[in-house]
Amino acid sequence: MEKPTKRILSGVQPSGDLHLGNYLGAIKNFVTLQKEYECFFCVVDLHAITVWQDPKVLVNKTREVTAAFIASGIDPKKNNIFVQSQVPQHAQLAWIFNCVARMGWLNRMTQFKDKAGKNSENVSVGLFSYPTLMAADILIYLATHVPVGDDQKQHLELTRDIAQKFNNDFNTELFPIPEPLIFGEATRVMSLRDGSKKMSKSDPSDYSRIMLTDKAEDISQKIKKAKTDAEPLPQNKESIKERPEVENLISIYASLQDISIDQVISEFSGKEFSVFKKNLADLAVSKLEPITSEMNKLMDDRSYIDSILNKGKDKAISVAEPVLTKTKEIIGFLP
Repeated sequence: MEKPTKRILSGVQPSGDLHLGNYLGAIKNFVTLQKEYECFFCVVDLHAITVWQDPKVLVNKTREVTAAFIASGIDPKKNNIFVQSQVPQHAQLAWIFNCVARMGWLNRMTQFKDKAGKNSENVSVGLFSYPTLMAADILIYLATHVPVGDDQKQHLELTRDIAQKFNNDFNTELFPIPEPLIFGEATRVMSLRDGSKKMSKSDPSDYSRIMLTDKAEDISQKIKKAKTDAEPLPQNKESIKERPEVENLISIYASLQDISIDQVISEFSGKEFSVFKKNLADLAVSKLEPITSEMNKLMDDRSYIDSILNKGKDKAISVAEPVLTKTKEIIGFLP
């Protein structure tokens, strides 16, 4: 089996409307990565159902994430775009990895603790074992690199541990030890109302987030009302560490404009926030409005989206099935 040297697997959940954090933290980086890597981009609907989803909404959001990929600049002819649940090898390898991973490893996952909170006895088993499915997502394609945000670093470490343990247990070198790729100034986009919380579609305030479906006037209004403080813009990067809302807005500007935080500070240092926010709003609208427009067009052509996903499914299965077959052989399963 020929092993890849530069292959990426990454995915986005279809568990709600896409927001600026999804774009800057993931999709925008995918567009850059496609120039250098063989890319598998997945709509991870199996991960989405770790919490209850409305079936009618889920199927629509699955297509919407696909539309967002393409509208943002991911070339479906060059990259493989597919839906996780349509490739059964993910779930099959995940079960094998459930038997490789240790309970102690999963008990240390901080994201589970954050999501489960005080109701850990009542959440799904899937939410607890989510990281072993993520490991299967990555390793079923022998992916060598994974773009991750800060909140997923621990899950990738678990993937590396699982790969290493499987290889050691069965005296094989089947699975690579994937490397993390962390990009840009805004890998973790925070709420516009509270700089200590990640931007989320579950936040009760619409003004906490910018959606990819927002109109230009909505984007401008949300940025205008974004929380800041009474001080002018900072003079240097160090001085924003104690000002989370300010740091968030500057990071968003830097990421949208593909420049450094230092460059943003140099441009706006000492100016009033009203000036900076006006520029940020104009920048956000100029970057997001074309994506929103193209997403709407694509969503009106469901047959086109489904044709992309069907091709992606066939390619994903053709790569994943030999890896699963070899895994079963190594374990000692009958063919």
